[in-house]
Amino acid sequence: MIPNLAASYRSLLKDLGEDPEREGLLKTPERAAKAMLYFTKGYDQTIEDVMNGAIFDEDHDDLVIVKDIEMFSVCEHHLVPFWGKVSVGYLPNKKVLGLSKVARIVEIFSRRLQVQERLTKQIALALVEAIQPTGVGVVVEGTHMCMVMRGVQKVSSKTTTSTMLGVFRDDPKTREEFLTLVK
Repeated sequence: MIPNLAASYRSLLKDLGEDPEREGLLKTPERAAKAMLYFTKGYDQTIEDVMNGAIFDEDHDDLVIVKDIEMFSVCEHHLVPFWGKVSVGYLPNKKVLGLSKVARIVEIFSRRLQVQERLTKQIALALVEAIQPTGVGVVVEGTHMCMVMRGVQKVSSKTTTSTMLGVFRDDPKTREEFLTLVK
């Protein structure tokens, strides 16, 4: 795959008016191809792969929150980065997930071409699929280079998205507790 991607990057450089044979650009197509594969490595991972036996039977029914999980992604509209922090909360239903697995779920979906709205929902649905909690809340705050470098060029803007499922959607007190704790 790297040779094909590198050829595409070489063509892109030419189309921009650059000389891909000049010293500073000689290895750029291969480096860019490898970087793009890393940025999108989430396509090669599944929830089952990362769970790796880290689902535990536990009679715990109080809120579990993992917050400020760093996230890096690539905007599918402009192919430029966006990044931010993700907070995930769930109410267990006789099963808990190894805490690092929550961050790995974030990694799977953020390492794909994305929009923040879909990313937020995919993380929540993956948690539901993995452990069937009574509720899930996900909040993502992101900075998008498509807004910073082009278009409106608003350097300080942030985008916040949320998905609330189960009791997080149906019970205002549960939602409020989650949102208060992730602030």
